[in-house]
Amino acid sequence: MYNVLMPIDSDEERAMGQARAVSELPDARDQITVTLLHVFDDESVAENTSPTQITAGRSVQEWFRDRGITVETMSTSGDPASEILDAASRIGADQIVLGGRKRSPLGSLLFGSVSQAVTLDAAIPVTITGGLKQRE
Repeated sequence: MYNVLMPIDSDEERAMGQARAVSELPDARDQITVTLLHVFDDESVAENTSPTQITAGRSVQEWFRDRGITVETMSTSGDPASEILDAASRIGADQIVLGGRKRSPLGSLLFGSVSQAVTLDAAIPVTITGGLKQRE
């Protein structure tokens, strides 16, 4: 089994871009387990809230289930980069798939503090995706 950690925030377009990238991995349907992670600001909220309780989480859970991909969830609180790296270690992730944010030309040189910290400090591959516009 191949374990993918997919940290999400409230941006549905970005989360769907991440979901598409994961679903296009080889043997995704039979070999991948995706763990959706949301890092909340408040510990009490994290203890009582699943990533699938936010719109982006529900959308990607449905996307994966429609494709026969196993989905698990995890909520935590604290510094996002540290929590992402800790979660990856806890679940034995083989890969982290992050959603990138649009930046100015100068800002795009550095992905952003969370993406940059995760990419630099991860001991496993990190993929940074763009967004996926919803189609009607």
